[in-house]
Amino acid sequence: MEKFTRKHLEILYSKFNRRDFVHPDPLEFLYGYGNPADREIVGLVASSLAYGKVSQILKSVSKILDRMESPRDFLMNTDKQRLFSCFKDFKHRFTTGEEMALLLHAAKSAIQKYGSLENCFMAGYSDKDANLIPAMGNFVKIMSAEFKDGETYLLPCPRRGSACKRLNLYLRWMVRKDDVDSGGWDDVPKSKLIIPVDVHMWNICSRTGFTARKQANLKSAIEITAKFAEFNPGDPVKYDFCLTRFGIRDELEYDDMRKHAGQE
Repeated sequence: MEKFTRKHLEILYSKFNRRDFVHPDPLEFLYGYGNPADREIVGLVASSLAYGKVSQILKSVSKILDRMESPRDFLMNTDKQRLFSCFKDFKHRFTTGEEMALLLHAAKSAIQKYGSLENCFMAGYSDKDANLIPAMGNFVKIMSAEFKDGETYLLPCPRRGSACKRLNLYLRWMVRKDDVDSGGWDDVPKSKLIIPVDVHMWNICSRTGFTARKQANLKSAIEITAKFAEFNPGDPVKYDFCLTRFGIRDELEYDDMRKHAGQE
C-alpha cells in the first residue's frame, strides 16, 4: 500500500471523525456527562475495562456507571468498604469487583489530595518532557498504590515497555476536544499525547507506512506518534479515531482505507 500523506489522513478525518462512527466504542459513555469532574472518572472506568469483546466492554462499563448517578458525588460520599460491597458481584473477564473498588477508591484519594484526576496527572508533568510518559508513570504509581505490589494491569506502567494503549486512550479522550473526543483536561498539552497502539492500530500503521516495527509496544507507539507529528506537531493523535474505524466498523474493512483516503 502507498504510504499515507497528511492529505490522505485529513480526508479520512473529515469523513469519519464524527459521532456517527463512535458506536461501538466505550468513548460513547463520556458523552452523557457534562461535568469534567464526572467525565474524568467515567473515562477512567471505561478505558480501564477496554479489553476483550467490545459488546462485553459496553455491558461491563454500564454496570459500573449505573451504580453512580454522579460519579464524583458518589465517590466523595462512599467509603472504601461501601465500594467493596457495591461492586462485589461485578466481573469483567478477569477483572473483579474488588479490583474496580480499589481503582475507584484510588481515584477518590487522588481527588481528595489533588482536587481532580487531572491535577493528579499534572503533578508528574514537566514542560521539559518530550511526551507524557513521565507523567503517565507518576499517575499510574499513585493510582496503583493500593494494589498488590503497587501495580495493576488496569493501569499498565510505561516503564515496563507496554504500549499502555488503554491509558493513552484515556488521555486522548480527556485532552483532545473535537466532534469525537469530549475533552475536559485543559492543562495537559495535546501535542505530547501518544497514539494508543494495540495490535489493531499497529496493523493499520504497518499498512499505511507509519511503522516498520514488528510488534505493538511502547517503542512502536512512540515511533508512530513521531510520524504523525511530522504532519501535525500540535495534535499528533488527531487521526487515531478515524483510522481505527477500519476493521472495527462492520462496513469499513482494512482494504477500504485506500479508496476512502483518495488513493484510488
